[in-house]
Amino acid sequence: MPAPYPISIAPMMDCTDRHYRYMMRFLTRKTLLYTEMVTTGAILFGDKNRHLDFSSEELPLSLQLGGDDPVAMAECARLGQKWGYTEVNINVGCPSDRVQNGCFGASLMARPEQVAACVEAMKSAVDIPVTVKHRIGIDDLDRYQDMANFVSIVSQTGADRFSVHARKAWLQGLSPKQNRNVPPLRYHDIYRLKSEFPDLEIEINGGVRTWEDSAEHLKHVDAVMIGRAAYDDPFMFAAADELFFGQTVDGTVRTRRELIEAMFPYIEKTLTTDAWLSRITRHMHGLFSGMRGTKAWKRFMAENSYGPDANLDTLKRAIEVVPADSLDQAVPGKRLLCPETGIIHDGR
Repeated sequence: MPAPYPISIAPMMDCTDRHYRYMMRFLTRKTLLYTEMVTTGAILFGDKNRHLDFSSEELPLSLQLGGDDPVAMAECARLGQKWGYTEVNINVGCPSDRVQNGCFGASLMARPEQVAACVEAMKSAVDIPVTVKHRIGIDDLDRYQDMANFVSIVSQTGADRFSVHARKAWLQGLSPKQNRNVPPLRYHDIYRLKSEFPDLEIEINGGVRTWEDSAEHLKHVDAVMIGRAAYDDPFMFAAADELFFGQTVDGTVRTRRELIEAMFPYIEKTLTTDAWLSRITRHMHGLFSGMRGTKAWKRFMAENSYGPDANLDTLKRAIEVVPADSLDQAVPGKRLLCPETGIIHDGR
């Protein structure tokens, strides 16, 4: 059975917040989105509404949880289902010191039985899918056999998907940013994992920057998760629904001007209750990546959108610094991913 979400956007701290997700829904209605990681302690002992609230427009949406206690994970999964999330996901990939000190994130790669206990408790608590995002390995626990053992143990409790980052993580000596770039990508280990566990849904993550890359990966695995490229060049996702889901949903935008203007009502409403303009528009800095006017756009946004006096008029003035051909360049005509060959072709 094909994966329900062949394309997803990775959970990224300080990136995939509510404002970013709301914007992305004007570009793709079908791609699976994720929250930033939220710890079980923050949910159970903090402001639940702040950590769990989202707009229905953001669905389908996965709640990514950080933790290692099965009871706490199960209770947070229950809350996630109550709030209306599409699925809940366990973070077994983040290598930051803060996460390590909490004994979860990537450090859990060394404790597959604990991850299995969390999955089992969560599966017993909810009806929505429970998924796992993990690395190919950590430190010296980085052989293919180590990853296969982790997946074998966790899969016995019914995890619905394994999203695998193709780089190992060094828990000591590399920063989280370095762990996204320095360890080499090992895609073939994930291809092998799918071939040896054909009944599991396997998603690949790490270093994917183009739709051509995605199409190649989909020849070997069930789904592709895109991280930094989705943040650096968000408008690439204006083609996602046609390419990978075979349809365009009414309401998705076709030009960057349409996207910016579609955000006007949301921005106007949000500025009255919640945020400075920059908290929303910082996610728009990459909209003109590779286009004429991108430097002028970024410069204007950097110089004018930060501060309590920035407002919707600021964004309207920003549009004026970008050439019309960049603002109004439409997404190409219908182009589809051939399921037999995995090749992107012109569907007109």
